[in-house]
Amino acid sequence: MHGPIHRMLSGDHARLDELLKRAAADPAHIASQPYREFRRGLLRHIAMEEKVLLPAAQRLNGEQPLEVAARLRLDHGAMAALLVPTPTPAVIAALRAILVIHNQLEEGAGGLYETCDLLAGAQAEQIVAQLRNAPDVPAAPFNDSPKVMPAARRALARAGYEHLLSEGE
Repeated sequence: MHGPIHRMLSGDHARLDELLKRAAADPAHIASQPYREFRRGLLRHIAMEEKVLLPAAQRLNGEQPLEVAARLRLDHGAMAALLVPTPTPAVIAALRAILVIHNQLEEGAGGLYETCDLLAGAQAEQIVAQLRNAPDVPAAPFNDSPKVMPAARRALARAGYEHLLSEGE
């Protein structure tokens, strides 16, 4: 049985996955409203993990960061970089590919969420309350300047996903 942190955040993953699925249901047209909801939701989800969950886990782990934290932060940077430009099928494909790997690191057996529930023990509900109270993250308008895609490709490369987005995409 999963603990409260796992239940809350994996439930948010399911919500985000459904929004992305709705946004890309028609391969010829990315649906604007579900994609915008996905984008805002993913930015908030990343912020909840970066500003609440990972710091709490480090505190509960004797001020030692969890081993997986650095990997997750690289993924977060890559995904955030992909949220900057107007979405394309290639951007959505890259996001989906990262999320498959990333979500498993968080939700899988021995993953971030299970580890955090174990470390938190009786404090898990308190952390969930902090996660729920995390503010929305303002999403800037899409930016399609010539510098955006090269920066996104660099973020992908740092995270080990250089194969996901080629020069022409």
